[in-house]
Amino acid sequence: MMKVAITGNVASGKSVVATIWAREGIPLVSADDLARAAVEPGTPGLRAIGAVFGDEVLLPDGTLDRDGLRRLVFRDAGLRKRLEKILHPRIAALRDAWMAGEAGKGSPLVAAEIPLLFELGLEGDFDATVLVHAADEERCRRLVESKGLGEDEARRIMEAQMPAEDKLDRATYVLHNSGSLDDLEARALALLDLLRARAAGKGT
Repeated sequence: MMKVAITGNVASGKSVVATIWAREGIPLVSADDLARAAVEPGTPGLRAIGAVFGDEVLLPDGTLDRDGLRRLVFRDAGLRKRLEKILHPRIAALRDAWMAGEAGKGSPLVAAEIPLLFELGLEGDFDATVLVHAADEERCRRLVESKGLGEDEARRIMEAQMPAEDKLDRATYVLHNSGSLDDLEARALALLDLLRARAAGKGT
């Protein structure tokens, strides 16, 4: 089974690529989805977050206030690291279980969307890595327009990640996303064809 990681800094378009590949039938797991599963009501993950951050990060229905927690941790690097220590091992365990399940099904090619792939040093766990890349100013504009964030908050979120330029040489493949969605889709599908050929032992 060939394992491919899709990554990219916030608002680069990595989730768009993941959605396109999933639509094409590629089994895909998202770190964001796993993070939600790790903090569902009643889970050890949510209890651990409550113990560190208090009830102020919980909504009235007992679920995690993800927006409130995001605002909190992107203003305090120490709190962000404490949150990461809670979440990352749980996300990794859920991803490993998912990968094992796909291997058992005989899936020839699977993909995982992992925003912090290089920050966490996980690239060695995959046969290929795909970096979706867009310029900083474009990503900031997307965050402000799509998430309704102020520019200061958008830039704090961006600055919490490794600079995208530092990842270009580390990725197996780079998908540039400075044009239209149609352009990105065409590039994503062309790369998928190449990876399918590699997975089938026909490509290099």
